[in-house]
Amino acid sequence: MVSPTDRPHADHGPEIVLGLVGAPGVAFSLAGDLADAGLGEELARRLPGAKWRVEVVEGRLVQPPAHDASIVDAARRLLLGSGWDVVVCLTDLPLHIHRRPVVAHANPVQNVAIVSVPAFGALGARQRIREAIVRLLERLIGSHERGPDARGAVAAPRRLSMQRVRELGTDTADGAFAFTARVLTGNLVLLGGMVAANQPWRLSLRLSRALTGAVAVGVFGLVYSDVWRLSDAFGWQRLAGTALLSVGATAATLIVGAGLWERTVAPGVRKQVLLFNIATVVTVVIGVMALYSALYLLALVAAFWFVVPQVFRSVVGHPASLRDYFELAWLTCSLAMIGGALGAALETDDAVRDAAYVQRSDAQTEEGEETL
Repeated sequence: MVSPTDRPHADHGPEIVLGLVGAPGVAFSLAGDLADAGLGEELARRLPGAKWRVEVVEGRLVQPPAHDASIVDAARRLLLGSGWDVVVCLTDLPLHIHRRPVVAHANPVQNVAIVSVPAFGALGARQRIREAIVRLLERLIGSHERGPDARGAVAAPRRLSMQRVRELGTDTADGAFAFTARVLTGNLVLLGGMVAANQPWRLSLRLSRALTGAVAVGVFGLVYSDVWRLSDAFGWQRLAGTALLSVGATAATLIVGAGLWERTVAPGVRKQVLLFNIATVVTVVIGVMALYSALYLLALVAAFWFVVPQVFRSVVGHPASLRDYFELAWLTCSLAMIGGALGAALETDDAVRDAAYVQRSDAQTEEGEETL
């Protein structure tokens, strides 16, 4: 239990040491920002009578996929080894109770709390996570102060976020509790937070070989008269279908080639692995679509520059209109992306590994263990 009287402090009374553990990536960056933004001072104001000291550590704690119980056990061992009074884990793993996304979980007996960062969504999560941490610690401290027999008298906290969050008592034996969101909207917010944490826009910047192949095919298409005839004959349905095919081929090549698809290792974590894979696929598709958009702009500029109206008219049989240039750029970009898929097959795994929601490389695991 938290024992603030064990560590007296001259000016502010006893001292409580909070261990703030962030999973590598967005969660750890968020943990550092919260500590620098005065989380300790906020806790001292909201929970008077003691001085709070926040120690930030980077660590995944458990090998994903994993349940909240294993995270609690690992966090408890870290707490004992580090000499902390209480620990809050900012995890990037999606946690569930009865199909409901878990926003936060706390175990007063173990002095451990878990906050699922992606469950707070993609926008404006920092302040809501800060409030969640404070509320969880209020409950942890309140549980100890009132005693195990008075848990029912502890007032229910206010909302931890903008979502519809409700409290569930999960274990009457140790007083653990969790805050969950709605099944449908909560899972959508969770998935959005997972994709945002992946930062899919970075993927298109790292696909140098795919970009080179796409540009080569695009230049060839612009000066090839048969492509002009095809773009003039295609309707928007064929153009859209070709675009979807090129984006899908490139995304599939990246996912399969880099081994980004996670396999289910146990029935109990099937849903978590499914969310990993959905987040990875959405990340890759967004990254490829960002690359497609950039190529389209380049193809459109190149079409206006290289396609001479008089030559276009002699090949196609009618004057070049603005629509013709847009359609030519559209088809050229789609063909370029198919060439980009061939280039994507040449990419190194490291170039696209960040698109996987949870990285499983041995080097990363060892790095995480050394951090702890």
